[in-house]
Amino acid sequence: MHSLETDSTYSWIRLGLTLLVACIANAGMWMIITIMPAVEAEFGTTRAEAAIPYTLMMIGFALGNFLIGKAVDRFGVTLSLILAALGIMAGMGIAILSNSIFMLSVGQLLVGLGSAVGFGPLIADISHWFVKRRGIAVALVASGNYLSGAIWPMSLAGVLEDSGWRTVYLVMILATGLGVIPLALTLRRQVSHAAKDAAQVASSLNARSVGLSPRALQYLLGLAGIGCCVAMSMPQVHIVALCVDLGFGPAVGAEMLSLMLMGGVASRIVSGLVADKLGGVMTLLIGSVLQCIALFLYLPAGGIVSLYLVSLVFGLSQGGIVPSYALIVREYMPAHEAGARVGFVLMATIFGMALGGWLSGVIYDLSGSYQLAFINGIVWNGLNIAIMLWLLTRSRPRAPRGIATA
Repeated sequence: MHSLETDSTYSWIRLGLTLLVACIANAGMWMIITIMPAVEAEFGTTRAEAAIPYTLMMIGFALGNFLIGKAVDRFGVTLSLILAALGIMAGMGIAILSNSIFMLSVGQLLVGLGSAVGFGPLIADISHWFVKRRGIAVALVASGNYLSGAIWPMSLAGVLEDSGWRTVYLVMILATGLGVIPLALTLRRQVSHAAKDAAQVASSLNARSVGLSPRALQYLLGLAGIGCCVAMSMPQVHIVALCVDLGFGPAVGAEMLSLMLMGGVASRIVSGLVADKLGGVMTLLIGSVLQCIALFLYLPAGGIVSLYLVSLVFGLSQGGIVPSYALIVREYMPAHEAGARVGFVLMATIFGMALGGWLSGVIYDLSGSYQLAFINGIVWNGLNIAIMLWLLTRSRPRAPRGIATA
């Protein structure tokens, strides 16, 4: 039987509060994309130089998933959220005062580091409060990242046009301080040690069936995460450039990217429901196979209608992949290390996105088209599928009967 703490009314209330925090805390990683043209114009830089703050923000975001995840394990989610919010606010303050791309980049590194609290660390925390519905709970919190990207840039577009990007950042400082910090105080309650100990028993049994230590399995999942996200990055990072090359213009590419993100939110929710029935490994395998098929569909797609359709299919296929890693960590690894373990694997997926975006650009420069870049993504996707198939054949995780799990 399950612990009375998990899948309770409080668990669902906490889920709603956590999702709200995620929608605010993740805003920093999307706002830098929105203000990039204004920054380029103000500082008189090249497009590549204007992208440096975004690159450093993503590095900070990747590292923050691991470092803040460890902090959540040790100090709890409330203190970690408050410190991360202060970091976001400080980073945006530096950005507002910046008079160079370098100073803006330093600010964005700090923004990325703090914003990470809204992804892996929150996913790890909510996973302790659900057993029967852990899949959908994790998927909803992970969707906060995409929802943030849909809400904030659109909401602040008028502020950007009328008052400039520094005012946009000032609004985000206020939103972070007045939103994240009070909400963090509502999440002070922690799951009991008894519930975590019971979860430890279940994960230990699953881990022994695989025959790998938690550290070895963590590294294997990190490699799988790099593989799937190198593949995932090709359409997400380069769809606008592909549309420009085909003569459709950047606005069409931006619409296709939005379609992907909306499909990704739907995919995350459906994948969460599937994971509650089939487990994390099988759910990730299904998503990875569907993503691979979608990448193949991009190869013959050259018309505007076909690209819209394939972009929607791609979004619907890949959204549930990254949250599934958190579920696998919880199924196979110690509960009291969830923050650090989930953070490490999600850090690997973010680095995979960065590597894939760069690799696709290099392949395009060398070959003159994106065909080989899509094939490169398919090969990396195959690595992910192979690892998931290996895990699936070694173990089918089950919570032991009669044990309260968390």
